[in-house]
Amino acid sequence: MTNSKIKERKIKGRGSLSSPDGRYLSFSREEVDDGWDSEHEQQKITTTVSIEKSKTIIARNQSPDIPFEQSINPYRGCEHGCIYCYARPSHAYFDLSPGIDFETKLFVKTKAAGLLKQELASASYQCSPIALGTNTDPYQPIERQYKITRQIIELLNEHNHPLTIVTKSNLVERDIDLLAPMAEKNLVQVFVSITTLDTELMRKMEPRATAPYKRLQTIKCLVNAGIPTGMMFAPVIPVINDYELENILEKSADAGAINAGYVLIRLPHEIKSLFREWLDTHYPLKTSHVMNMIKDIRGGRENDPEFHSRITGKGVFATLIKNRFDKTCKRLGLNSNQNTVLDTSKFIKPVLRGQQISLF
Repeated sequence: MTNSKIKERKIKGRGSLSSPDGRYLSFSREEVDDGWDSEHEQQKITTTVSIEKSKTIIARNQSPDIPFEQSINPYRGCEHGCIYCYARPSHAYFDLSPGIDFETKLFVKTKAAGLLKQELASASYQCSPIALGTNTDPYQPIERQYKITRQIIELLNEHNHPLTIVTKSNLVERDIDLLAPMAEKNLVQVFVSITTLDTELMRKMEPRATAPYKRLQTIKCLVNAGIPTGMMFAPVIPVINDYELENILEKSADAGAINAGYVLIRLPHEIKSLFREWLDTHYPLKTSHVMNMIKDIRGGRENDPEFHSRITGKGVFATLIKNRFDKTCKRLGLNSNQNTVLDTSKFIKPVLRGQQISLF
């Protein structure tokens, strides 16, 4: 298929416009125009779900610029379809495309709660807050059916284990019955990710995520339930959504958010071509400008993997965003409460069948 036809193609409800091969395949494919475009493009791309047989569930992190040591990702792939998602390249490990495959070929870890209980019960386990939503969204649409995230929270609640959640879905409200009691014991913090307040932009950029105004309502709902809630403006994309920074922070503060954070966009591996294709389709006159600015904040590349700069970037634009963010947060009183450390002292180690119960 010619480049012009690829750019004309828009798949309803999907962020990606194509399925580029994963970088580990020993071959590559190229689309060609066989005369069946119109019929093919009308076909609906359905979502399929496969069971992932994991041996462990907790992923550990030693990065100095990420505020957590442990995380859990109940799902691989994400139906939200965010075009900028840095988790997309992980689908290449399965010889699947980081494009449409990432959004439509999902993997669910059905035994996550059981694996977690085993790891928490280990004699060597040291309690540290577990982060949910660090790679793919724990409340993406299939969570309504599989409830893996809820099972994990139920277990952590039972054993007084602290956790943090990052999501762009209002489905998190379903679990307030678990999160509110945990909040009373200083065991949980929730962050709602808001990338834009422009509904039209959201539909193009993250087509199956919760609408912006509903995310603000979710912040208010969580806060009213006594759950410490913050917001994430991630990613900040030059020319596309950076102008919304102050407005998003103001609306989030009005909804009751107490903390805020941001991440500048980075485009590792296959994402750079997917994102450029997205720009060419939706904002063709801005493509060169946006890509040049991204390279400017990433040291001349689309991605900067270096610690301490991969989150906030470098250069004039990165400094400007930081100053705007800090100034607005100070004005709104965001991030003023420094006592945000979750309590690990209440943790009760699970006892597996056959294990001796602790005397202390």
